[in-house]
Amino acid sequence: MNRKTLKFEIDLDFVLIAITTSLRDYRICHYINKYLNFGFTKTADLEVDIIQGGKPVYFSLYKYHWESSETDFFFIANKGSDGYLVPEMRKVDYFIMIKNYIADDELDKMIADLNKIQEIVAAVKIDPKKIKSRENLLF
Repeated sequence: MNRKTLKFEIDLDFVLIAITTSLRDYRICHYINKYLNFGFTKTADLEVDIIQGGKPVYFSLYKYHWESSETDFFFIANKGSDGYLVPEMRKVDYFIMIKNYIADDELDKMIADLNKIQEIVAAVKIDPKKIKSRENLLF
């Protein structure tokens, strides 16, 4: 009897920036909007089923859209109502997820500008493929 194996690989077509800060989500979004000329606005919380059969966990979510390149930016809290979005990165407070295209030089400038904000301890690019719980980032 022939047996076929189906390999399933998740397409992680986004860029991820990890941010560490002591500020609340609305405060840090205010600073990002001010210093990077963004327009993050609060949307409905991200609902993630972290534990199968358990109640969903809610994470604060903000969105911004670049019309010129059709690029979407999502500002997501790592700590939610009852757990972490990416448990193996507990020291990270927030993530900025960039979907669609962003040029490498624009990304580098954005990370450098984020690190210039005094209230941000660190902002670094993270490879989503190296995150164990990357399924939580798919929405």
